[in-house]
Amino acid sequence: MDIIRCCGYARNVRLSNGKVELVATLDVGPRILRLGVAGGRNVFKVYPDQMGKAGEKTWRIRGGHRLWVAPEHPTEPQYADNGPVDLGRLGQGGIRLRSAPEKGSGIRKEIDIFIHPKAPRIRLVHRLRNVGLRTLRLAPWALSVMAPGGTAIAGLPPRGTHPRDLVPNQAFALWPYTDLADPRLTLGTRAILLRQKRGGAPPLKIGFSNPEGWAAYAVHECLFVKRFPFVAGAAYPDFGSSTELFTNNLMLELESLGPMVTVAPGRKVEHVEEWFLFAGVPPIRTEDDVDRHVRPLVARTS
Repeated sequence: MDIIRCCGYARNVRLSNGKVELVATLDVGPRILRLGVAGGRNVFKVYPDQMGKAGEKTWRIRGGHRLWVAPEHPTEPQYADNGPVDLGRLGQGGIRLRSAPEKGSGIRKEIDIFIHPKAPRIRLVHRLRNVGLRTLRLAPWALSVMAPGGTAIAGLPPRGTHPRDLVPNQAFALWPYTDLADPRLTLGTRAILLRQKRGGAPPLKIGFSNPEGWAAYAVHECLFVKRFPFVAGAAYPDFGSSTELFTNNLMLELESLGPMVTVAPGRKVEHVEEWFLFAGVPPIRTEDDVDRHVRPLVARTS
């Protein structure tokens, strides 16, 4: 673990095992600003005009990976998370990033990060801790802002047959600005693909229940895979979405969500993601590409 300057910020913690590198800032957040193979390009998108800044009164996307609270309220903005975070050291070389309690909600956000000693694998424990006075109904929400020019991939559960399979096995959620005819989106037989396109592309978002428990993003000849639990029968936000994909002309967000839970004062909820980063992966454009290049790597993460 090193404390370095990065992305305009003076205090950042860097973790690396020689195969994968992660940088999280201590000046705002909690926020992970960089993820890449050692010496390679950042698979996360960061916003240069927002780097090195802090203390704004309103929220700034900044980029990278963050912990959020679902469901999103239609009129109340999310907490700005523009202040410094505490750094704690954990066993096995892990670290804990911890924010100050949010004014109003009383939520304290924490992210525990453990990097594997040899493999390109990182474990993140996202934690929402209720240090306020009110009981809250919420779900943890982990969002990774990915670099432009790539493709998001999520597997679909095996298809069935009629009349043997008479009940649905997956739910989808659409946002009012989503166009299912958008050529960036492929709802295929075995996978969902969403391509990030620069230059004037309108926003698009889709959510879905994801019993496969993984989502991936291919960019810079790398494949970023995140795995997360799926609890069958649990109440997830946004019409049952445990995974959400959002894109605009600047980036793509790869998002996982936990079930809705009631968190009393003094209690907490946790949401775990396992990250994997594979180098030498060609661009992913079709379902055949997914079968050939993505699924074999995903199988190695299970």
